[in-house]
Order: sequence, then structure tokens, then C-alpha cells
Amino acid sequence: MEANEAQELKEHAEHGSSESGLRPVAFTMSLLAVLVAVTTVLGHRTHTEAVLDQNKATDKWNEYQAHKIRSNDTALISDLLSVVTVADKDGASKLAKSYADHQNKWAEDLKKAKDEADALETEVKQAEERANRFDLSEALLEIGLVITSVTLLTRSRIYWYLGILFSLGGIVSALSVLMLK
Repeated sequence: MEANEAQELKEHAEHGSSESGLRPVAFTMSLLAVLVAVTTVLGHRTHTEAVLDQNKATDKWNEYQAHKIRSNDTALISDLLSVVTVADKDGASKLAKSYADHQNKWAEDLKKAKDEADALETEVKQAEERANRFDLSEALLEIGLVITSVTLLTRSRIYWYLGILFSLGGIVSALSVLMLK
């Protein structure tokens, strides 16, 4: 919500509070403005969480790729040692055993890095889903706030009821975040 929008809503609320019949409308607008602010902050924080989780997942995938490259290079050298004539057969044998040991360790590291990256990708998807719910909530609450403010201009309570209806949708959307993993 922009500063000029907030000022305009404040003026409408002040105007509405002077007439006793419109006080509930002005109170509703104030409450909705607070709910919009809260859902906006929660949405921004959740989007930030998703970006940070995506960075962690990218780092983990890079680690996985580095392990994969090392493993592939070691496998190529082992294959080469098995087909090339070597002057120091004992040294080559020790080197091949060392490479085989590395391959075994790296196989575990690859599985672990992949599992961690997959888990982080799942966290990213969950954070994005929560952020989308907060964005929907913010939009519905803002729509409800604007429609409610029309009541002050028209003196028709149908806009107040319609604004409350949109706002309830926004509240349900925000609360639905609690149902997500």
C-alpha cells in the first residue's frame, strides 16, 4: 500500500467516524489496513525465505556436480591405468586401489549431496506455495479494503458487506498457510 493510498484511506476513515452509522465501516477499514500490512510483511519474508532456500539448493547442486566430476575423472584415470603399460606396476596398483577407495567414498558423498539438494528444493517449493497464499491474501484484503471504503462515499452498506466478503477470503487464504507443510 502506497503512502498516498494510506493517507486517503485515513481521511475516509476520519470522515466516516464522524457519522455514527459509518463508525463500523471506519473500524473495519482500520482493521483491514492492519491485516494488509501483516500479510504483506509475511509474504515478503516468505518470498525471501524461498530465495535463500533456492540459493542453498543451488550451492548443494554445485557440490554434487563437483563430486560427480571428480568421480568421473578418477574413473577415467583408473580405466587408463588398466589398459596402459606401466613401468611401476606396484605403484599403479596402489594408485588404482586408492582411486577405488575414493570412488566408494564419493558414491556416498554423491548420494548425500543429492538427497540434501532434493530436500532443499522441496523447501523452496513449500516456501513459494506459502508466499503465493500470502500474496493472494494481500490482494483480497486490499480489494476488501477498497470496496469497504466505497461505503463511505456512497453510504450504501452493500459495499461494506462485499468488502467484508473479499476480506474473509483474504483471511482464509492467509490462514491456509498453516495447513501447508
